[in-house]
Amino acid sequence: MTVSDQAITDAVVHAAGLGDHRAFAVIYDDLAGAVCGYLRAKGVADPEAVTSDVFLGVLPRLAQVVGGAVGLRKLVFSIAHARMVDDHRGRARRPAEVDYVPATDRREVRSAEDEAHVGLGTEWVLATLGVLPHDQREVLLLRLVADLTLEQVAEIIGRSTGAVKQLQRRGLRAIRLVLEEGRVTL
Repeated sequence: MTVSDQAITDAVVHAAGLGDHRAFAVIYDDLAGAVCGYLRAKGVADPEAVTSDVFLGVLPRLAQVVGGAVGLRKLVFSIAHARMVDDHRGRARRPAEVDYVPATDRREVRSAEDEAHVGLGTEWVLATLGVLPHDQREVLLLRLVADLTLEQVAEIIGRSTGAVKQLQRRGLRAIRLVLEEGRVTL
């Protein structure tokens, strides 16, 4: 195959699918700028790195491309979109980075005694919740710890809002009895 015009054609896509590294270079040269621009416009933190990742995802799928150059372009941008979504989700899960400025930082470190009290409190709460059936414990954790609404909890656990209310009521009643009887000890 000769790739003299340096454009993606159906023949270039076919050759790349057969493992021709020159054809893949033509595909990369032609589409990498557009993919990087798309990723940059969509707010990806490191568009160059994600562009490389996109083409690493394209490479093993070249033999299955249907539709020649048009099908390849669709595949490339489908993968680029998926990587963009992954980037946004990943950044949403990571805490924001903040510069450390000692003069304005007023944080304090708790003592070992304070840490021990917090740890014992957590263990006590877990032991208290441990006496509940799984579904009641799940509802209470989602309602009280995650601070979700009844409707959100119902959607997550696949129950009706009324069932969630009932599970919450039963769980709280059971905890009240456990605490009154002093059954939780550490």
